[in-house]
Amino acid sequence: MKKIIIIMLTVAVLLTACSRSGGQKQQSAAQTDTFDLALVTDLGTIDDKSFNQGSWEGLVQYAREKGISHKYYQPSEQSDDAYLTAIDLAVRGGAKIVVTPGFLFEVPIYVAQDRYPNVRFILVDGVPHSADYSTFRTANNVVGVLYAEDQAGFLAGYAAVKDGNRSLGFVGGMAVPAVVRFGYGFVQGAEFAAKELGLARGAITMNYHYTGGFAATPEAQTLAASWFNSGVDVIFACGGAVGNSVMAAAEQAGKKVIGVDVDQSGESPTVITSSMKGLQSSVYDCIKAFYDNRFPGGQTLVFEAANNGVGLPMATSKFRTFSKADYDAVFQRLAKGEIPRMETLDSDGSPRIVPVEITRVTEVR
Repeated sequence: MKKIIIIMLTVAVLLTACSRSGGQKQQSAAQTDTFDLALVTDLGTIDDKSFNQGSWEGLVQYAREKGISHKYYQPSEQSDDAYLTAIDLAVRGGAKIVVTPGFLFEVPIYVAQDRYPNVRFILVDGVPHSADYSTFRTANNVVGVLYAEDQAGFLAGYAAVKDGNRSLGFVGGMAVPAVVRFGYGFVQGAEFAAKELGLARGAITMNYHYTGGFAATPEAQTLAASWFNSGVDVIFACGGAVGNSVMAAAEQAGKKVIGVDVDQSGESPTVITSSMKGLQSSVYDCIKAFYDNRFPGGQTLVFEAANNGVGLPMATSKFRTFSKADYDAVFQRLAKGEIPRMETLDSDGSPRIVPVEITRVTEVR
């Protein structure tokens, strides 16, 4: 009975999704028998202006260029069973490639890669492993895609301090690996810039918090508003729709926001830059590789500064003094490995930083 309910809920969601496709090639079952390309969403939606949307746009870009049918599936809940049910629907719907954005798909893909050996899977932000983490295995029909979020966060923190900001904040969603790496790099970049500028110890302050989810909430907006009112200049909003709450607070306070994952400059005039990873381009490239008969199955690809997999959108950034030349200089240092990447985390998943120029503000949860 439980499985029947899950399937019915999933089908209802899919019918809703198809009805709001807005001209994208998400035809109904009456119009076509199969959808060659499929994406199963993580906790967010395909219009979250962040992780899911960036992955979906890469799939849609290739599908439109080549005239390939495509569709997205939204799981009924956050669970391995619900994710596998959605994957099963995609496969039964004819998917040759299934894109799954988010580390929460690591266990479902570990199962699906054997269950559906003739289907190709693009696991964004993860590598397949068993539920107890005892076995890590990426089959030949799966490619794992990872990003150097710490480098993307580093660039945002570095630019923020170089541009004259001295009181910074980081509001993350769930403390999942990608979000932790973004925040960790943000603190490191701010610290690095402070040292270059020769600022005194304590000249830079940092508020740091995980909301525990990826939804826009009154609580997240209230938190951001209190930080802005206390003097915080700019907040790095790293948590899907959490960013909308931070932007709303920034608009009321006349303060600034740093976006995440994709270029979020169009979301609010408060966004001065975005800490980006190449979601759209990496998904596009992996799909193209499949159709070019060179699918990198069994591998984990890492997109970082060295291969232009992360960065800031300088063309749309609204810095006061931080220039394109400044950005290019620090980016090249990252790409060449001249700036060490620090990987130590505290037991709660937050960055372990020895305060030199930064005094971290531990906020009560």
